[in-house]
Amino acid sequence: MENQTNVQNNTNTKFCMHCGAVIPADSVICTKCGRQVQELKQEKLSQPNIIINNDNINTNTNTNINSNANGRCKNKWVALVLCLFLGFLGAHKFYEGKIGMGILYLCTCGLFFIGVIIDFITLLFKPNPYYV
Repeated sequence: MENQTNVQNNTNTKFCMHCGAVIPADSVICTKCGRQVQELKQEKLSQPNIIINNDNINTNTNTNINSNANGRCKNKWVALVLCLFLGFLGAHKFYEGKIGMGILYLCTCGLFFIGVIIDFITLLFKPNPYYV
């Protein structure tokens, strides 16, 4: 009992507002319950003024999105019919402008018809028109 009166008489103590325990006067957190009893003192630092001058007026000038200047436009259905009826002769490859592959198809009967089947399936799923 004497300890409590001595601690209470001391000017360097205060009471916790949450649990009522006697704690040092300069403490921010109660040593008994662990809750914050005092606001932290923060020095008010002057915030820098941030000025954003965004004068970006750039515009996108891509002109080659749909023009496909590097490829030649070919009709999907013409190539598909050529592949179906004359694929073993490489007619669809000659139509696309692939002369070397056309000669290879001509000499091997369309890569033994396996190449014709693969080309027919790939031509089916190409967009119309497609670019070679």
